[in-house]
Amino acid sequence: MMISAVLLLCAVLQAESERHSLYYIYTALSKHVSVPGIHEFTAMGLLDDREIDYYNSQDKVKIPRQDWMKESLTADYWEKGTQSRKSKEQWFKVNVNILMERMNHNQSDIHVLQWRHGCEAERHSDGSVRFVSGVDQYSYDGSDFLSFDDATMQWVAPVDQAVPTKRKWDDVPILNQYTKGYLEKECVDWLSKFMTYGEEDLKKHSPPDVFAFARRATTPNKLTLTCMATGLYPKDVTLNIRKNRITLHDNEMNSIGAIPNSDGTYQLRKSVEIPESEKADYDCWVYHRTLKEPTISVWDGKCSDCQTEPDDEGVTVGVIVLILVAVVAVAMFVFHKKGLIGGSNGHAAVRYHSNGGK
Repeated sequence: MMISAVLLLCAVLQAESERHSLYYIYTALSKHVSVPGIHEFTAMGLLDDREIDYYNSQDKVKIPRQDWMKESLTADYWEKGTQSRKSKEQWFKVNVNILMERMNHNQSDIHVLQWRHGCEAERHSDGSVRFVSGVDQYSYDGSDFLSFDDATMQWVAPVDQAVPTKRKWDDVPILNQYTKGYLEKECVDWLSKFMTYGEEDLKKHSPPDVFAFARRATTPNKLTLTCMATGLYPKDVTLNIRKNRITLHDNEMNSIGAIPNSDGTYQLRKSVEIPESEKADYDCWVYHRTLKEPTISVWDGKCSDCQTEPDDEGVTVGVIVLILVAVVAVAMFVFHKKGLIGGSNGHAAVRYHSNGGK
């Protein structure tokens, strides 16, 4: 009871401030792909992982993805944003080819250059917004290529091919100062502004549904017990697996963190391996700001697939793994960064020029 009270107190204190994020993700392919929905260049803005604007190389128009974005911003904003996206599209086209040459990659293959930049901030109950962290990262074919260290105002090159770009950009300190200023100030200002525009929509909090279930684990004579909270909005939630009402430590559980559902809400899963013969009482303890008190879902002690024949289960698990690999591959494809590989030292101006760096 004492542990639960402490967890509830911590959750309530966390609710006094909300963590929000604003990120922009640009993706460029080295050549056209004849696949519906896949474009040679795309750009999107994400507020709290919710898409707020979008651009692709086929339509060549920056458009709002939320009604409140369309209603709150003038036609001039979208026109400037479109011109900015077109400029970045050309810049990416040049630099993905430069990077392919530097990597000694075949022109006939498809390669991906991505850029992700933005910020996270805390919004307090008094309405103030405080910068927490900033991100300015590039990747090539899903691997880190270059990232900005906000603390030192220097670029970090994890691979040898990125070193020339790092040196070129670091040789212009004023541009690195501009990048830091964007992440810590301008980005936070836009985040705060967008939060104000979408105030009513973003306040539509949704309480979670909580489930406890178990499946046969890949480890012999083991079960994977999972706690899932879904339908979350906002995504911040405290979820714990308890054994005989004692909370398990984080290092005993596995989780990939909160992930989005198709309806704009989120889900969070945590799991732990337990003996198949386990007789202890397990439950899921969840607290969310939409709840007056924590909700608890008790595991019924059953295994949902333990009656499945091993061979059949192996096929089922194999299919699930293949699907997950595909999903992760698509996520990696979309959710990486932006590129300015061999371009001029004026990269900050190219990235952030016009329309608030959007």
